[in-house]
Amino acid sequence: MFKPRWKKEALLLLKGAQKFLHYKRDLLAPDRIDEIESRRVDLKAAIKAKDLDAVKETSKQLRNTCEKSLAHYRQPDWLSENIEVFWVAIVVALGIRAYFLQPFRIPTGSMQPSLNGIVATTKHDEEGWDTPWFGEQVFDFAMSGRSYENIVAKKDLNIVSIKDASFFLFSRTKITFDDNTTEVIGCPVNEAYGISTIKNALIRKQNQRTPHFEKGDPIFQGYLTSGDLVLVDKVSYHFRQPKRGESFVFDTRDIDTDGPDRMSSQAKGDHYIKRLSGVPGDTIQIDEPNLYINGDKASEETLLRVMSKEPDSKGYPYTGYTNPRRTGGQKTLFSDSSHSVTLDANPDKGNNYREFFALGDNSTDSLDSRYWGSVKQYNLVGPAFISLWPFNSGHWGFIK
Repeated sequence: MFKPRWKKEALLLLKGAQKFLHYKRDLLAPDRIDEIESRRVDLKAAIKAKDLDAVKETSKQLRNTCEKSLAHYRQPDWLSENIEVFWVAIVVALGIRAYFLQPFRIPTGSMQPSLNGIVATTKHDEEGWDTPWFGEQVFDFAMSGRSYENIVAKKDLNIVSIKDASFFLFSRTKITFDDNTTEVIGCPVNEAYGISTIKNALIRKQNQRTPHFEKGDPIFQGYLTSGDLVLVDKVSYHFRQPKRGESFVFDTRDIDTDGPDRMSSQAKGDHYIKRLSGVPGDTIQIDEPNLYINGDKASEETLLRVMSKEPDSKGYPYTGYTNPRRTGGQKTLFSDSSHSVTLDANPDKGNNYREFFALGDNSTDSLDSRYWGSVKQYNLVGPAFISLWPFNSGHWGFIK
């Protein structure tokens, strides 16, 4: 009734060897299969004879035969394992970016002070100014997104061109000089044009005065503060309608944002972030500083905040909503409070062409739906979800 321990272990080994043959038969050489079967027969005979020494010896032989029957696979080293983990992480990150959360770095100041774009601060007029020591620069960049520049003309230089050289999430402006040298500043073109030393050089260029920079002149001395890095929720709009008053990101397919006038104060890009100020069926009207929707003053908290013209927590004031200013033949949807725009809620082409109205919180310095019209539903990416960085911009956390 009760089996001795040696017999239980031997029978379990026989059973395990049989499973091993079933599971690994396609990987085993025919002679190895025959050898394992032979060892099993020997073990069965030893068990039947109740010869403990024979059971011990045949068990050892069967176990060794099974262990040596398969080719030895080298254990992956540290580098191989980490490379595999690295590529898996990239695939997962790309999947998250494609379907769930997309990072978006704000290049311009069109949403200030609610969300920051890249800001250039000059220090050339401060006597004795110099970039701080390396440790302070690292801390400032980590916390504030601040990067220091100290670009000085090594000889007399004339500006040939100023062009956008942005890459991925990084805004860059490349300045080319008459000796074929270049300088790259980490900000959008419009922000580079606003740097006082570059602005003065361009005035000299316009007046045909040379050189634009004399030897030793500062081209840019100061620092750049990074625009907010936000995550965009790409899921919500598949399950709910966009809400008036929320910050949202959209692409610019079929939106006429091009041209020197249209882009004079906003960096060109494939995606914009604005305040959703009108949904399909709304009639939009601006009576400065107020925004009217369907004849009534907008009641959403975020829109009221812009209209209040009051400062935010860091003391930067909102400008209120303004009607667009025409410059150089620039086209606008409306120029005063007597004009209005109604957004199509039932377009003939289908729901993907329903219209939304996008406005920047920094109304006096934003190119938005007042200039290039409505945003179609197929342009929508999703609401701005979280501001990730810089940490002390005042916007870190969930976005309103």
